[in-house]
Amino acid sequence: MFSPPAPLPETDTEDASETDLAKHDEEDYVEMKEQMYQDKLASLKRQLQQLQEGTLQEYQKRMKKLDQQYKERIRNAELFLQLETEQVERNYIKEKKAAVKEFEDKKVELKENLIAELEEKKKMIENEKLTMELTGDSMEVKPIMTRKLRRRPNDPVPIPDKRRKPAPAQLNYLLTDEQIMEDLRTLNKCWFPPASPSSPEHLPATPAESPAQRFEARIEDGKLYYDKRWYHKSQAIYLESKDNQKLSCVISSVGANEIWVRKTSDSTKMRIYLGQLQRGLFVIRRRSAA
Repeated sequence: MFSPPAPLPETDTEDASETDLAKHDEEDYVEMKEQMYQDKLASLKRQLQQLQEGTLQEYQKRMKKLDQQYKERIRNAELFLQLETEQVERNYIKEKKAAVKEFEDKKVELKENLIAELEEKKKMIENEKLTMELTGDSMEVKPIMTRKLRRRPNDPVPIPDKRRKPAPAQLNYLLTDEQIMEDLRTLNKCWFPPASPSSPEHLPATPAESPAQRFEARIEDGKLYYDKRWYHKSQAIYLESKDNQKLSCVISSVGANEIWVRKTSDSTKMRIYLGQLQRGLFVIRRRSAA
């Protein structure tokens, strides 16, 4: 007869149970891991679908932030453009005013220079004319050299040529009668005839009896030297007259024997001769240009 197998030892049975349990746990772990992978893959596919549709929450959140940054930059750029435009307009207006002012100044300066130049030429012509009138060269009629033919018996008697006699030379005075008389009085007081030192009526006048104070005034290299100071064109001055009138002026030009000054109050011009400054009819003082 067939005899039944002998029973296994108890130790071998326990080992087999543990092996089956471990194998079952491993299968559960693999199944669980696969399920997690499938869930994560499905979630990613769903997010990708939402991203393509534009409904993904994270995408909307970031897009909102980007939109805010874009609007902020646009606003800053518009503000910067507005500020730059205003600055450019202000610079344009400023430069335009400066150009207009420079043009007007140059125009006035050109006009003053031309007037001074023409006045100088006019004075030179007047001096030449005066010299010619004094010497008589301009009025002298020089005879024309002609050949005198012998008159025939039947020819009429020639009528003598009556030429106009030259007019006497005339002297044009550039100063007024009052200024001429004042110069003559000054010369009479400065020059003394020879007399004996003992006669008191011919002694030189004392400082208290001396004539009006005279100032040193001359023009050199386009500048005025007056009362130990130099004055040039465009310099701000005070002009004082004998009637104690004080005017604020600017030297517009310096000629050969005179200067032109422009009043700052109404821009009218005055011509001051060196003789008037030397006699003290006008007194020049410096003033600040400000």
